Amino acid sequence: MGVVVRATGHALADLALALAAAATRIDAVLDTAARAAAELVGDGAGVRLSRTDDAPTVYHADPERAQILARFLSGPIDLRGAREPIVLSPLTAHGFQELAPPEYRTEYERAGISACVLCPLLAGEACLGYLAIARTTPGGTYTDADVDLARDIAGEVALALATARSMELLRTSEERYRRIVETALEGVWQLDPAGVTTSVNERMADMLGVPREQLPGLSMSGFLDDRSRADLPRWLAECHEGDPTVHKTRLVRADGAVRWVQVAAAPMPGQHGEPGGSLCMVSDITEQEQARGLKRQLDHLRRLDSLGQLIGGIAHDFNNLLTVIAGSAEVIAGEAEPGSTRQQLATEIAEATVRGRTLAHQLLAFGRSGGRSETVPVSDLLSSVTQLLGRTIGEHIKLEITVEPDAWPVRTERGPLEQVLVNLAANSRDAMPRGGVLTIRADNVDVEPGQLDDRTIAGRFVRVALADTGAGMDKETQARAFEPFFTTRSTAAGLGLATAASILRSSGGYIRLDSVPRLGTTVEVFLPAADRPAEPAPTLPSSDAPTVHGGHILVVEDQPELAQLIRYLLQPAGYTVTVATDPQAAMDCLPPDVHPDLLLTDVVMPGMTGPELATVLRERHPGLRVVYTSGYAPAVLGPQASIGDDSSLIQKPFNRDTLLAAIARAWG
Repeated sequence: MGVVVRATGHALADLALALAAAATRIDAVLDTAARAAAELVGDGAGVRLSRTDDAPTVYHADPERAQILARFLSGPIDLRGAREPIVLSPLTAHGFQELAPPEYRTEYERAGISACVLCPLLAGEACLGYLAIARTTPGGTYTDADVDLARDIAGEVALALATARSMELLRTSEERYRRIVETALEGVWQLDPAGVTTSVNERMADMLGVPREQLPGLSMSGFLDDRSRADLPRWLAECHEGDPTVHKTRLVRADGAVRWVQVAAAPMPGQHGEPGGSLCMVSDITEQEQARGLKRQLDHLRRLDSLGQLIGGIAHDFNNLLTVIAGSAEVIAGEAEPGSTRQQLATEIAEATVRGRTLAHQLLAFGRSGGRSETVPVSDLLSSVTQLLGRTIGEHIKLEITVEPDAWPVRTERGPLEQVLVNLAANSRDAMPRGGVLTIRADNVDVEPGQLDDRTIAGRFVRVALADTGAGMDKETQARAFEPFFTTRSTAAGLGLATAASILRSSGGYIRLDSVPRLGTTVEVFLPAADRPAEPAPTLPSSDAPTVHGGHILVVEDQPELAQLIRYLLQPAGYTVTVATDPQAAMDCLPPDVHPDLLLTDVVMPGMTGPELATVLRERHPGLRVVYTSGYAPAVLGPQASIGDDSSLIQKPFNRDTLLAAIARAWG
């Protein structure tokens, strides 16, 4: 800066402006002050601050004199107790020693100073340092006017120094705040009163997937899902009322990915009492939400497993009861007068047990995998679950099923596929709380490579399309529909479609979804077509079917009433029957010289399974034929149903003809 020497009033005004411009930095204030004091009063000048070891800031037209003056002012001069300028004009050794120790006299003599004025820099009660003005010409002195001017200059410098120190403290505070914000693990999102971004930290920019410099001016609503976007005005209003708020919401990144976040918002002060916006601390809680979802899934699976075990046990006992009922009804019908009411009632009882058997097996197989795949006509598959689907969707929804006459059979496990259909029907039901129509249509399709989203899916498929007239889904919901744990209902686990997709993938199938808001949803299930036609359903032999007479059959059944019924069914056919109600009794009940021809045993029994019993008895009786019975479906028996190729299994409930036919096949 160059300060032009003018009349005193104008000079001080110019100095005040120069110091105000320099007040953003302390060093700039010191440089301006030293130069102005040297030019206005002369010859040289310097400023030294209190409580600092920094060298004084000096100015002199002669650089060599400036260095001498700097050494002079570096000495131990202490003016912190002074409130008025100290004038040493002329400067004598005695006068100088009042300000500094005697040993510092050498520096005073070397400085060649003839007069000086030392003005304390006062800011309130504090002394910030001093302004020193020195004459370096021999015999130089200062007048009273010079001293007054020096005092005025010191006042302006003190004011500028106080301002510069405040600015420095502010910068330090801002830098500390900036570092805290930048190193925070949470995102920091500053909004104006309308919810428009004014500032973010790098972590927040990473969460949003947008470069930091592009975010100011963008509204927060553009990064929220539909539900949270509708709630944003209420959140901002609550925050502007002065109370911090905490909300959990879904954040939609620029790339479309969705993250769960917790937003803690606090009001920012504005001018004149007006709201100044909000400061939001944003924490990514996606992993915690996924952990909660996983826990819900595990709880759901545990409940399903417990329910499956309960249903399995009930259905097993139910099948045993149905077997007794069916067998007893058949015995009564056989002994009754043909065409009599007694025979007719007994026949109706037996027919009712067949319907009960279908329901029990459906309950046993539903939701279970790991069973045996079979070739199934699609029409039979849909017919078998029609009643179950009807009960699932309720009477307020109309069910329409259409199967093309030429629909190919499919190779699948009935139980898991039925679970898929029921899950999809339940979703349609939830989308139509006031009623509607669920249409199921099955037809053949040839899928070319790349025709579906999964380009590996190709070949002959049967497409089963389930279309409802429900609320439909928007594009965002459709994109996440198959994600595990994703749901739009607070009471749901979010596993229905994910489970369906998993089941279909494991069997080589595929599933896709199309939906239009307010019009409905269509889910297409692609089932691999079977290479061979479905095997015809086995026909039950007539009551006069050929049987094998004279054989010895060992019956092992842990339900005594069922064991006795089997005896009643077999003995009229000419068999010798020995009955045991537990595996241990079966091994001990026969004399050593008696060898049974066939073992008819339940699969699941206390203490020992049927296959284990058969292994023991075959060691004693080589060539022993084995026929198993079970109230459990094959899909739920698991490893304990490891039945060899030389054995067969009869599902309970069975009747006399079924039992005799199975025994005849075992005899070969």
